[in-house]
Amino acid sequence: MRILVVEDERPIAEFIQRGLEAEGYSVACTFDGEEGLALARSGDYALAVLDVLLPKLSGLEVVKGIRETDETLPVIMLTALAETDDIVTGLDLGASDYLTKPFAFAELLARIRAHLRQPGQVNATSLEVGEISLNFRTREVDRDGRGVSLTAREFELLAYLMRYPDQVLSRAQILNAVWGYDYDPGTNVLDVYIGYLRRKLAEADGEAPIETVRSAGYRLVSADA
Repeated sequence: MRILVVEDERPIAEFIQRGLEAEGYSVACTFDGEEGLALARSGDYALAVLDVLLPKLSGLEVVKGIRETDETLPVIMLTALAETDDIVTGLDLGASDYLTKPFAFAELLARIRAHLRQPGQVNATSLEVGEISLNFRTREVDRDGRGVSLTAREFELLAYLMRYPDQVLSRAQILNAVWGYDYDPGTNVLDVYIGYLRRKLAEADGEAPIETVRSAGYRLVSADA
C-alpha cells in the first residue's frame, strides 16, 4: 500500500517515512500543501498523513480539496497541541483522524492500520505472542488468561515488542517507535518501562518473556522460541 506524507518539517517527514517503509509500506513525501493536494488527488495512495501548518496551502485547505473529489481516502492530520480549533475544523472538513505532536510512531502506525483494514487482512485489532494477547480496541492485555493492567505507554511498548517476536530490537528503534522522533536517545526511560513490563508480565515463578540482549537491545520471546 502507498501512503502519502505531507509534512514541511523534513526530520518529521523522514522519521515517518523510515518507520512506515520498515513496516512494508511504500511512502511518498512532499513538503507543501499545493503538491500534497495534487498527489492526493492522483488516486495513487491508500492513505494520507497531513500536517496542518503547511506552505502554499494549509492542511485544512488540502483536506477540503481532497474531499471535493474523493470522499473515501483516509486522511490523518498532524497538529500541534495548541491547534485545538484546527482539529475540530479539520474533522468537520472531512479528516478521518488526527494526532497531536509530538507523537509516538507506534500510535501513528496503529491508526494507519485501523484505517487501512481490509477484508481478509490478518486480525489487525489484536496481537498474540505465546501466552500473551493484546487487543487494540479494548486496550486489554492478558497472559495465560490473567488480565494485565498497563498504562498507555506500557501498552504501546508491549505492542511494539509483540509485532517483532523473537527479534532483537535496538534501544533507538524502540525509543523512536514508542516515544517519538524527538526523544533523547540517552534517556533511561526505556529501561524503566521494560522493568515495569517485566514485573507485570511475570508469572508466579518470576519469569518474564522480555530478554535483555547485551549491547544490542531487547527481545520478546515467544513460548516456542
